[in-house]
Amino acid sequence: MSNTPKEFNTQVKPELFRELAPQKIREILLISSSYNIYNMEEDGSLTSKMVNEYKGLNLACPPRITGVSSVEQALLLLKENHFDLVFMVPHLDGMAPLSLGRQIKESCPDIPVILLLPGARGILPELKQHKIEGIDWTFTWSGNTDLLPAMVKLTEDRLNARHDTGLANVRVILLVEDSPEYAACLLPMIYREILAQTQSLIKTGCNDSLKLAAMGKRPKVLLATTYEQAMTLYDQYGSHLLCVISDTQLPRAEKEDAGAGISILSKIRRGIPEIPLLLMSTETKNKEKARQIPAVFLDKNVSDLNQELRHFFRNHLGFGDFVFRTPEGRQIDRASNLKEFEKKLTAIPDESVLFHAVRNHFSTWLMARCEIGAGLEIRAVKVSDFNTIDGLRCHILRQIRDLRTRNYKGLTLQFDSDLFDAEIMGFAKIGQGSIGGKARGLAFMADLLNRHPEAQDRCPEIKIQIPKTLVLCTDIFDGFVADNQLKAVAQKGLPVEAVVQKFIDAPLPDHLTQKLETFLDQVRVPLAVRSSSQLEDDPFAPYAGLYKTYKIPNNNDDPAVRLDHLVTAVKLVYASTYYKHARTFCKNTSALPLDDTMAVMIQELAGSPYGDYFYPGLSGTAQSSNFYPFSHMTAEDGVVHMALGLGKTVSEGGKSFRFCPRYPRITPQLSTAKDFLTHTQDSFYALKIKGYPEGLHFSTLSNLEHRQLADALEEPAVKAFASTYVAGENRIRDSWYSPGPKVLTFARVLKYEDPPLAGVINDLLSLGKEGMGAAVEIEFAVNLPDQKDSPWEFFILQVRPMTSPGDQSRVAISRDDQEHALCVSDMALGHGTVDTIQDIIYVRPGRFKRDKTRIMAREISRINGHLIRENKPFLLAGPGRWGSSDHWLGIPVNWPDISGVGAIVEIRNTAIHADPSRGSHFYHNITSMGIPYITVDEICSPGGDRFSFQGLAGVEVDHGTEFIGHLRLNFPLVIKIDGKHSRCVILETQTDINTIAA
Repeated sequence: MSNTPKEFNTQVKPELFRELAPQKIREILLISSSYNIYNMEEDGSLTSKMVNEYKGLNLACPPRITGVSSVEQALLLLKENHFDLVFMVPHLDGMAPLSLGRQIKESCPDIPVILLLPGARGILPELKQHKIEGIDWTFTWSGNTDLLPAMVKLTEDRLNARHDTGLANVRVILLVEDSPEYAACLLPMIYREILAQTQSLIKTGCNDSLKLAAMGKRPKVLLATTYEQAMTLYDQYGSHLLCVISDTQLPRAEKEDAGAGISILSKIRRGIPEIPLLLMSTETKNKEKARQIPAVFLDKNVSDLNQELRHFFRNHLGFGDFVFRTPEGRQIDRASNLKEFEKKLTAIPDESVLFHAVRNHFSTWLMARCEIGAGLEIRAVKVSDFNTIDGLRCHILRQIRDLRTRNYKGLTLQFDSDLFDAEIMGFAKIGQGSIGGKARGLAFMADLLNRHPEAQDRCPEIKIQIPKTLVLCTDIFDGFVADNQLKAVAQKGLPVEAVVQKFIDAPLPDHLTQKLETFLDQVRVPLAVRSSSQLEDDPFAPYAGLYKTYKIPNNNDDPAVRLDHLVTAVKLVYASTYYKHARTFCKNTSALPLDDTMAVMIQELAGSPYGDYFYPGLSGTAQSSNFYPFSHMTAEDGVVHMALGLGKTVSEGGKSFRFCPRYPRITPQLSTAKDFLTHTQDSFYALKIKGYPEGLHFSTLSNLEHRQLADALEEPAVKAFASTYVAGENRIRDSWYSPGPKVLTFARVLKYEDPPLAGVINDLLSLGKEGMGAAVEIEFAVNLPDQKDSPWEFFILQVRPMTSPGDQSRVAISRDDQEHALCVSDMALGHGTVDTIQDIIYVRPGRFKRDKTRIMAREISRINGHLIRENKPFLLAGPGRWGSSDHWLGIPVNWPDISGVGAIVEIRNTAIHADPSRGSHFYHNITSMGIPYITVDEICSPGGDRFSFQGLAGVEVDHGTEFIGHLRLNFPLVIKIDGKHSRCVILETQTDINTIAA
């Protein structure tokens, strides 16, 4: 029978290692005389030794040892308490080890029992037998406290070996030794080497998951004391063996056999030709027999047995650094981790590559690091399979690169200047604090994608990925603020310009600057520097768009200039935490008097260079719940809003393209050619990467430029997504190449599914919703392929939960309600009844002018301030999109301008016939806070939408504004919203409340 392994799971996920070694030794009973217990504690302290060993592996719970000096007391404790392991030391009055072992097994048959012989001399002959009933192992105790944790680990390894090898391909070291003296000597040596190897792997683990994996992957040690035991273990674990270490003379068929060890190793060599074998003997003549197997030989009589065993682990098992050598054995270089190994393998001479490859040194080193899959893949390939050494070298390098990428995929790593590699970087962090809400959602999605590869497998034409991200944790921000005494800035209520200057003048800590320099040494692509505050993306107060984001080109020839741009962007994001409107939002949305704290995400900017500019082909937001479904769609079908270029167009409520990901071809809001010409995107945002000023334009559009579509008609992204208006036919033709005005229809990806973008979005919304347990919103960007056969790139930029209308109560809106209501809407967001609003802020009839909307926003802000001081919520009503950055589409208020609002009415009429607000940060914040958002379509609503408050009993409050009115009613309004059907009525009196409990 051959035990050569055939198939292994080569992509064992780090979280799997949490399930390894389920059986732990927690409680140990030590049965011995008080004198022996004292001696075992005196030299190094038995308990302290256990604690130190466990600390070395970052383990928290060393076993507890209970010592008893009475056989009767021991048996009583075993009946009354649970123990996982028993140590017995003879020469205790009334203690007969042979009978006591049997007694223990009779009452606790599954408990392991280890007999410790106080010395090699003067021991009863029956105690030296190889099989003692009731005793699992016998060791000689000579005062070496290293033996104690070794025995504990040996016991745990035996209990967990079958589980761990089956679950995660954990390796096994088989030790065959019948001598209690040598077994007690060899076990601590073996575990010492394993511990050193594990600790070196822990040091190269950049996050807790990788450290946990390193601990979980350590080889298990199994001890056999007879020929039969050894062969049984070989049959069970042959495909998982890392090596076999065997004595020469062993019991076989209950008799001493001088060649039993040779027989064991010879049979294993035939079954697994490449496995490292070590033959031990006190007789030097057996060295020649070892050579014939072949196996390494170890003379048990040498004075430095420990060094000889270490030499075997380092030179034959691949423990420690990989040492690159010439065929003559001269050291050329060495590598302590996979990154160094990959780098140095590219430079060593061909003869060194050949020397190591033919001897399986590369695969052996990987196996010793418990990278079993990669080790087997490299071992399976022979030198003769390649025409050149460079071909072999490239194959090994590709395996190492794939391995490193797999290891880091979906993980948040601690940034390490020595280990950082931008090419395989996924998600890294600097600091020990929180990564913030925005980064947390993105890291969760990265992990979710890693655990669900089927999302990618369904659409190979589109590569789904998370941008490479470096997070500066919240403790970095807290330290920066404290070190520079910036806390007072918030208390002074300074204007934005003054806050910015205070933060710009404050230096970042040196250790952070040095790490950012290391980061920029390898990263030369444009970057997005984004906020990720502790409270950001909370489903009930998400802070979306509240803080700043900046884009930087990161391509200046001078590294100092690039660093200055990055540091400036980080400081500006930090400063936005202390802007007046941000602190007002925080104060009004948090029940606790806590300041928000800031993490910063430094991300690879999704996009491609187009001449002097850099931008993605398209970007947008996708929501799994559509509060404004159209045609035959339902709310659960979701909605997407996307636009050419960077996502600022969508997030700030500019013109974008709306569609349902389940029915991407249906666009009823654009039913005619005129609709396309009037309502589709005619401008976009991009980052300038050539000809920019050295200090950039941080104060203008957060360093972006607002470009007209007409100026980019020849750029590939526009060609990919634009159609042409054919005037003679009064229709839109799905081709950029036809003569005529260009219109962004995105027909290629929506109508012709080249590639099937809507399907990918659908899958990701479903995956995100399932993972978060709620409706989700995903911000994304899409890159066109740079080569014909390359896949498109879909970047997930942000994932956050949405709030949906609750099901706690059913709101009934009667026909009588609709007939007598002052407001009726078939597109309302929210659920429930509001009856606390007596104030209405509205745009005066006939006064609305598109070019005056900024003035209107300031007037509303002043009235809002008065009502906040009076603690009076109000209804805000007016035409167009509230909170739009495009002041031609509505009134561009920010949250501080309306922070006291209780409900909002958005009117579509002849003054502004813009699509309802959706997808913007402003809109997301309003809806997530549970503020009713009511759209009244006075032009084309099938349900007869209307809004009129003429004749209401109240008084007009004069604030001296030109465009905005304020009406204070004698009685509160009643706002009733049926969230399930998106219907709303606003009634004049309290008598019409008709909410029925579910």
